[in-house]
Amino acid sequence: MKKTFRTIHLYLSLAAGLFIITSCVTGIIMVFEEEINHQLNYERYFVENKTEKLPLEILQQAAEKSTKNANLSAVKVYENPLRTVEFSFISVNKTDQKKEAKPKPNLIVFVNPYTAEVVEVYQKKEAFFTKVEMLHRFLLGKKGGIGQYVMGYSATFFLFILITGIILWWPKTKSVIKQRLKIKWDGNFKRLVFDLHTVTGFYTSIFLIVLVLTGLVMSFKWVNNGIFVITASKLENPEAPKSTIINQKSIISIDKINALSKTSFNQAENYSIKVPQDSVDVFTVSVLNKNSSSNQLNTFYVDQYSGKIIGKLPFADKNLGQRIRSYIKPIHTGELFGMPHKILNFLICLLTLSFPITGVIMWLNRLKKT
Repeated sequence: MKKTFRTIHLYLSLAAGLFIITSCVTGIIMVFEEEINHQLNYERYFVENKTEKLPLEILQQAAEKSTKNANLSAVKVYENPLRTVEFSFISVNKTDQKKEAKPKPNLIVFVNPYTAEVVEVYQKKEAFFTKVEMLHRFLLGKKGGIGQYVMGYSATFFLFILITGIILWWPKTKSVIKQRLKIKWDGNFKRLVFDLHTVTGFYTSIFLIVLVLTGLVMSFKWVNNGIFVITASKLENPEAPKSTIINQKSIISIDKINALSKTSFNQAENYSIKVPQDSVDVFTVSVLNKNSSSNQLNTFYVDQYSGKIIGKLPFADKNLGQRIRSYIKPIHTGELFGMPHKILNFLICLLTLSFPITGVIMWLNRLKKT
């Protein structure tokens, strides 16, 4: 049986090795994306603290002047007084935006909240980390394209590689366990390569299985849907309420929504306000509380005419499947437990890069024997 598992382990590794290396290298780059961006582009994200922030409407006007043929989608406000305010826009003249039923924002305008100065107009699609993510997920192809399937199936192969690796590592007797749990640094070259591959592989395998499984959830719709089937939960959120049209020309200003957000959500680390896109749409306020991961949002719906909260969807009220799904990306990216988690993911991916090298050396050694 072990010979069979060794064959599976070998040929799956040869088939998917290059793509696994690509995933690890790009994962290593992306794990500290936020920290790197904040260091290299400090002026984009941070400003000097002045006496009083300007109204959001003034900041919005400055942001809109800096863009052409773009519609405001949302504004993101941080509790940190040193952070810029982020205005997201949807370009209306891009062909790739027109093809989408619900086009996504592709421009972010960073505005100084004290001076209304436009710090930067940021094209997310052209950013370095966006390119790295596209390589990580789609091999620089399109979502749903062949690149996504190549990376997805390579991750599936990697899961079987990890499982067969644990089976091959598993000692026949208890007396051998100690040898399999430590690297013999004073052994010969072949023994050292063997230990680096097997011992390191064993210690990292559980973490890698978690990374691969969370990646598969984000790669394949049927794996994602499996969470909701297993938990007997609904995939979709309840439909958002609609605004009641009143015979008046003006709607509630974004500053009134901002004031409502400040008074109602004082424990927020940040909140985003999605503006209405038609006459019956609502302001959607998504609040991220302090010490929460990025997907654990509390959502509130505000009538665009009366300014009243007419619906809400707290994170705690979401069904079990949705709550489990919200942890998938933070676990995969290392965001869930902060910097220690990111460092752990970084080291795991870094160690994984050694497996193809040690594995190939072991394979060549076996070929010499035969």
